[in-house]
Amino acid sequence: MSLFKARDWWSTVLGDKEEFDQGCLCLADVDNTGNGQDKIIVGSFMGYLRIFNPHPVKTGDGAQAEDLLLEVHLRDPILQVEVGKFVSGTEMLHLAVLHSRKLCVYSVSGTVGNVEHGNQYQIKLMYEHNLQRTACNMTYGSFGGVKGRDLICIQSMDGMLMVFEQESYAFGRFLPGSLLPGPLAYSSRTDSFITVSSCHQVESYKYQVLAFATDADKREETEQQKHGSGKRLVVDWTLNIGEQALDICIVSFIQSASSVFVLGERNFFCLKENGQIRFMKKLDCSPSCFLPYCSVSEGTINTLIGNHNKMLHIYQDVTLKWATQLPHVPVAVRVGCLHDLKGVIVTLSDDGHLQCSYLGTDPSLFQAPKVESRELNYDELDMELKELQKVIKNVNKSQDVWPLNEREDDLKISAMVSPNFDSVSQATDVEVGADLVPSVTVKVTLKNRVALQKVKLSIYVQPPLVLTGDQFTFEFMERNPDGIPRVSQCKFRLPLKLVCLPGQPSKTASHKLTIDTNKSPVSLLSLFPGFAKQSEDDQVNVMGFRFLGGSQVTVLASKTSQRYRIQSEQFEDLWLITNELIIRLQEYFEKQGIKDFTCSFSGSVPLQEYFELIDHHFELRINGEKLEELLSERAVQFRAIQRRLLTRFKDKTPAPLQHLDTLLDGTYKQVIALADAVEENQDNLFQSFTRLKSATRLVILLIGLWQKLSADQIAILEAAFLPLQQDTQELGWEETVDAALSHLLKTCLSKSSKEQALNLSSQLGIPKDTSQLKKHITLLCDRLAKGGRLCLSTDAAAPQTMVMPGGCATIPESDLEERSIEQDSSELFTNHKHLMMETPVPEVSPLQGVTE
Repeated sequence: MSLFKARDWWSTVLGDKEEFDQGCLCLADVDNTGNGQDKIIVGSFMGYLRIFNPHPVKTGDGAQAEDLLLEVHLRDPILQVEVGKFVSGTEMLHLAVLHSRKLCVYSVSGTVGNVEHGNQYQIKLMYEHNLQRTACNMTYGSFGGVKGRDLICIQSMDGMLMVFEQESYAFGRFLPGSLLPGPLAYSSRTDSFITVSSCHQVESYKYQVLAFATDADKREETEQQKHGSGKRLVVDWTLNIGEQALDICIVSFIQSASSVFVLGERNFFCLKENGQIRFMKKLDCSPSCFLPYCSVSEGTINTLIGNHNKMLHIYQDVTLKWATQLPHVPVAVRVGCLHDLKGVIVTLSDDGHLQCSYLGTDPSLFQAPKVESRELNYDELDMELKELQKVIKNVNKSQDVWPLNEREDDLKISAMVSPNFDSVSQATDVEVGADLVPSVTVKVTLKNRVALQKVKLSIYVQPPLVLTGDQFTFEFMERNPDGIPRVSQCKFRLPLKLVCLPGQPSKTASHKLTIDTNKSPVSLLSLFPGFAKQSEDDQVNVMGFRFLGGSQVTVLASKTSQRYRIQSEQFEDLWLITNELIIRLQEYFEKQGIKDFTCSFSGSVPLQEYFELIDHHFELRINGEKLEELLSERAVQFRAIQRRLLTRFKDKTPAPLQHLDTLLDGTYKQVIALADAVEENQDNLFQSFTRLKSATRLVILLIGLWQKLSADQIAILEAAFLPLQQDTQELGWEETVDAALSHLLKTCLSKSSKEQALNLSSQLGIPKDTSQLKKHITLLCDRLAKGGRLCLSTDAAAPQTMVMPGGCATIPESDLEERSIEQDSSELFTNHKHLMMETPVPEVSPLQGVTE
């Protein structure tokens, strides 16, 4: 525990969810005992008035029942409480309570009790004033030099000062130019009121000027005032402090001159009686309250300043003498004498934490209690530890981040895709090039067996596909029987025609893939009905596909072998049609009752084409960083020129601009051009990331077919290669994938224990180049070719048996007319698993397909 923490002498929490402000706390001998002991008076915005007299048995005790002398509910919110000589004919102290529309003055008295319950306290209403205007705050003092009594001045929300001579209303005056009320204080030395206006000016008004000014029956000046007849309200002096004030306090001690203290939002001011600055202090933290009090050094004043960092700072003039930690943020602070203990600091927070503390460095000593000693059985402890480690290991292997729904009948999710497109497309961009963008309706059905709580349905598709609605919440379900969150998932496929149209097949292409099967070739018309015209022999061995973005893909089925070829001008365009071909082949043979159908890939994995896409994406990221840095530099230059021009224009004798206006115009054009370049680069980066993800999906598919990987192993590859839903400058695809691949290479794909002992960097940052990433991808394929096995366990052995396959054989091609194909490099995207619902969708060109 810190030595500089405030020593808690007594504390309590007031009420339940009550609110307090700086005027709600006051310390005084309100019951007129005459023994010099203060009582703590607290009022709340809920209308509760409480009076405390703390008597802790030992330091740090909470409030006892007898510490609360009085608690009464006054119904109206209490804005401020003050104690003074407010009743005529007596110099006894009375309590003034300010409500929003009423001022009440009470007498507080106690009756000595003859039983163990102690003394009894009660309040009696002496008089009250109903206010015609909403009150903000008040101050009191011997206005006009009166002796033996205190007058009260209330400031309204519209800037009117209302003076009450105890039981009678004296006069009211509007402050000139008042917009918002500020803190108010009275100086007895100068007989003036001091406040801070909404113009951030400290203003002083003489009481005599207020008293003899024209009566403020209305806010506007009368015609007589405009023509000079009658006394106008004139300010005595003003001082611009440049910020709003939180509080004002006027102190006058024997060893120091009278001073006006003003607490601003960032600075703390000490002013002389005539408004000149005696000193000021810039505060490091945002202040919340303050209180000047006398100092032991002659000519200086100590000030308590509380801030929003739960600290209480003690300044001697501008020198910080002490800093102490509080358990709450104080909104009011007072110093008094409680229970013969002088200098007790009383703080109040806005939520009702009332604490009496003192300054000191006495440490809070804590001694741990002795525990019962017993002999330990280390063999049993080892067995228990092994069992627990086994349980943890099994849980890590079997469970996901969110527990899946074990009882599937609790909540069933089903999705039905409409067989026909919507008659009126719901797409926001109805055209992409010359093609209309279609939309399709998806009907999702939820069936629950038991009542569930806060059921949320989330649907996710990868851009450029968009949804008309992706988040749905059902409030009609009442409770969760198990009390833990559960996840149910549903997968559905969207029609291929949503993103793709029949196209003209192409004889040649830059990129080709060959998929081997173990069954006789199937007519492409049976696999893709609607994408080719019905032929006489029903045997269609070539088919073209055109994406809505413009690019084309051709599929050829061999007539003599069991192979299929997919070709396109863009490498990433191959992904969607290849994946769709394999899925439809599997579905076709399942309907025929054939269960041993398999696909394989015997060619070399096209890593070179894949690396070109990685380099292009990384180059755009580097270019984006350079553009943003240049834009930041030009923005700084633009603001500097603006400041210089503003200084020239404000000067009473302006100097020549010296072509600063021309430089400002040129810099502005550069900023606009750089901003456009950054935006264009971001668009290109988004398209590049979309192409990269499509190519990544294709590489994962080919590796899975090449090495005949299981579904779990393919899932590990997807998690390693596709970790991000979107790419950002702070966390990019390259460094994330490189970290994932490095982990796989040093764990399940490691060749020796030395590789497993390698330490990976815990901080991800953009790399200098992509050479390390490409090396790791190549090494991953090599390890898989030599028998490496992908798994989450680190103790997997990898037999080095398999050999890397060679190139692919050719298949006969149809005699087709060659035609030029316009390719859009911003095509194809991949699908991801979503936390609540996984929605596999075709990966397409940048269009606005819609699911609902």
